[in-house]
Amino acid sequence: MPHELDLILTITGGLTAALALGFITQRLRLSPIVGYLLAGILVGPFTPGFVADKRLADQLAEIGVILLMFGVGLQFHVRELLAVRKVAVPGALIQIAVATALGALVGRTAGWTWGAAVVFGVAISVASTVVLMRVLSDNDVLHTPAGHLAVGWLVLEDVFTVLVLVLLPAVVGGDAGVGASGIAASVVLAVLKLAGLVAFVFIVGQRVIPALLGYVAKTGSRELFTLTVLVVALGVSVGSAKLFGSSMALGAFLGGLVVSQSDFSSRAASEALPMRDAFAVLFFVSVGMHLDPAQLAAGWQLAAATLAVVLIGKPLAALAVTVLLRRPLQTAFAVALSLAQIGEFSFILAAVGKKLGVLPVEAEQVLVVAAIVSITLNPVFFGLRDRLARWTSALFLRRDAAEAEAAPVDEHAHRTVVVGYGPVGKTLTRLLRENGIAPTVVELNLDTVKQLQDQGIRAIYGDATQREILERAGVGTADSLLFTAAGAPGDGVIEQAKGVNPRLFVLARAFYLREVTALKKAGADVVVTGEAEVAFSMTERLLVRLGATTEQVERERERVRSELFGGGSPGPRPAAHDG
Repeated sequence: MPHELDLILTITGGLTAALALGFITQRLRLSPIVGYLLAGILVGPFTPGFVADKRLADQLAEIGVILLMFGVGLQFHVRELLAVRKVAVPGALIQIAVATALGALVGRTAGWTWGAAVVFGVAISVASTVVLMRVLSDNDVLHTPAGHLAVGWLVLEDVFTVLVLVLLPAVVGGDAGVGASGIAASVVLAVLKLAGLVAFVFIVGQRVIPALLGYVAKTGSRELFTLTVLVVALGVSVGSAKLFGSSMALGAFLGGLVVSQSDFSSRAASEALPMRDAFAVLFFVSVGMHLDPAQLAAGWQLAAATLAVVLIGKPLAALAVTVLLRRPLQTAFAVALSLAQIGEFSFILAAVGKKLGVLPVEAEQVLVVAAIVSITLNPVFFGLRDRLARWTSALFLRRDAAEAEAAPVDEHAHRTVVVGYGPVGKTLTRLLRENGIAPTVVELNLDTVKQLQDQGIRAIYGDATQREILERAGVGTADSLLFTAAGAPGDGVIEQAKGVNPRLFVLARAFYLREVTALKKAGADVVVTGEAEVAFSMTERLLVRLGATTEQVERERERVRSELFGGGSPGPRPAAHDG
């Protein structure tokens, strides 16, 4: 192809093949990621027909990683990272150590040197950022406790990868004069660079970036705002790599965190990252382009052993650590299975290892095969997380927790499920218990669930929008469901609950009157709104002060109800909208 058209043809050919094969795999009820990987093999240098420029494809894929990590930073908050540090830090370190040891054992079995084996082990110990985010997003898990833990875990892996990339030349670069003191100096330098990057981004970035976005936003130009956000994302990433020796993905994530703390995070996420998905697709295409079928046939035993480490060894290590740190089985399986893959950082480490003359040629091909297979299977495995958690719990794990959840309940008593344990949920739960009604609380705060179980109240930890959680809570046999969660949309929860038990009586809480229609449409029998409660209370107090009779107060309350809800018979409370 003419040299000046390489970029255009690579983008066009790669995206066209990805579109066609992604559509086919989607129709076959497989993840589109499988189609994107197959597209990479199709346009790669080892298959006949059109051949895309591999070097350009790798660079385009790097842009996709940068934009994706910047977007994740926009939607992720520092407090969420800090909240998972007690599990993510030891978990990531132990999982990396186990996977590295297993990978090194595979390398030594293949006859490699210890240096090559260890570098190979480190390469397969880190997961792909792109795959993790895509799988979590596709399964609506990204903004759950399990998603936060998985992302925090991966950030720690990224930091570890940066340290390895800085240390690797000093350790195996062939300089015989580099001893323990030289390695120690490299470690200190790497830590200082990372600390400098974080300090620079958060101290300088918090002053400069929001001010720049605000200045551009005042111009009223959508194009300039979009361009500014892209420049910030790419600029912070490149600056992180050039000035601090960090990975561009980590720099982009930190830049996104800074923007997320400003008033422009939502606009940046919705308007300024339209190319994110397209470039992320090119990442998968670039991975597929590395596969050489001829070398795969010659070294299938090594590839199989590597896959066993990635698909079995890594998840088991992560699962064990997460369970030992007293996280629920559902969270543990979600984190473990989301990390059962390798990707971009594995190839970066392998490239450095090859450049330093440490890794043999066949190591890269093994990594490509392991990446393609693990990325293909990862969405399938991740979809089994809840089923595996229930099966494991039923067999031998968490028997004490299961007994705590299954507090003695009179099977003939009125049963109700309370979603959310804020001030309203707490009050309702107390009143229900005092009146002989057995409540089951569904709550996303693990500490709250443990406290309730200690008090003898049946409590389930999990997201009430998931059918499995509602079934565990007993919605199928309950008489009623009380949705009391503050600031959370309840229509999804109500639809799932009604799907399990159509006869269920649902009493839902809403902050605003405009939410009533959606909740009613989802199946709520009664909706209590804060705005209506205020209107009723203020009306009643004003009339009483003016000397109105009880009949006049009741008549005016009905008129307010008619104005707010468009008529209807009175409900069990003045602020309730019945169906």
